[in-house]
Amino acid sequence: MNRTHLHGVLLAALACFLVGGSFTANSLLGDYPYAGGQALRYGLACLLLLPLLGRRGTAPLRTLTARQWGRLALLAAVGMLGFNLAILAAERTAEPAVPGVFVGCAPVVVAVIVPALAGRRPRPAVVYGALLVAAGAFAVQGWGRTDGMGIAWSVAALCGEVGFAVLAVPVLAPLGPKLLSAAVCGIAALEGCFLGGLGVLTDRAEWLRMPDAVEAAALGWQAAVVTVVGFVCWYAGIQRIGAERATLFSGLIPVFAAVTAPLAGTGGYGFAQLGGSLLVGAGVALGSGMLRRSASGADAATRVPERTNTRPRARR
Repeated sequence: MNRTHLHGVLLAALACFLVGGSFTANSLLGDYPYAGGQALRYGLACLLLLPLLGRRGTAPLRTLTARQWGRLALLAAVGMLGFNLAILAAERTAEPAVPGVFVGCAPVVVAVIVPALAGRRPRPAVVYGALLVAAGAFAVQGWGRTDGMGIAWSVAALCGEVGFAVLAVPVLAPLGPKLLSAAVCGIAALEGCFLGGLGVLTDRAEWLRMPDAVEAAALGWQAAVVTVVGFVCWYAGIQRIGAERATLFSGLIPVFAAVTAPLAGTGGYGFAQLGGSLLVGAGVALGSGMLRRSASGADAATRVPERTNTRPRARR
């Protein structure tokens, strides 16, 4: 495994660690309006990302086509707002493990979809690794009570998780991880405001209020750490090792959540969680190429090219 591949592995793992450890913050926002919370989180994250963009700033955004802008809007709507909303909706009639199991299948779906979109066959090692990751995620979380609506919203959450990686690939090369993260966060904030305004018009529900000290701390953590650091690391990881392999690390999210649950007093870590964690680790090691000494030319072809100083060519 060469240095670029190693950096991609570490970045993807760090991103999933931050997301997995954020469930405590999520639990502190249960009474805060959803749309307003999403708008505040992503709006603050966008503002924090802007000073990190460097000399070119937002200039590459002017090279994007209308189709690429539409992809960014869809990424924010499906992979961010839609994913979070689907998780909340699923947990109304299903135990949290149910959407977690479906989301744990995202590596398998991405391992098949990404090669299909590129006109090539899935890589067996990645598919086998993804299956191990999905099985491990199931073992860590188990199954729970649900109904038809819980299943439907869990499937929607799976689509959001897949979209968060797949929809970003064509716009990652021209924008880079930082600008891509800033752009989708800004769009998600606007979509959150629109969603909140729609709620006010339809059922006169409160969509934004001043958070208390605990809610403000939770929103700040989600914006500054989970979103800014997590998103940039996630897309930097995809840039280096490709979406297929990076998505394998999403199986670490329930593992990290299970490991940190006893610290927060919200759960335990037993033999099932240990066995599932080992399965996830084996799947990640197999599918991501961590056990290989260096990446082959075919592997390098799956990575998203680094941004250069020349004007990028529009993709799709």
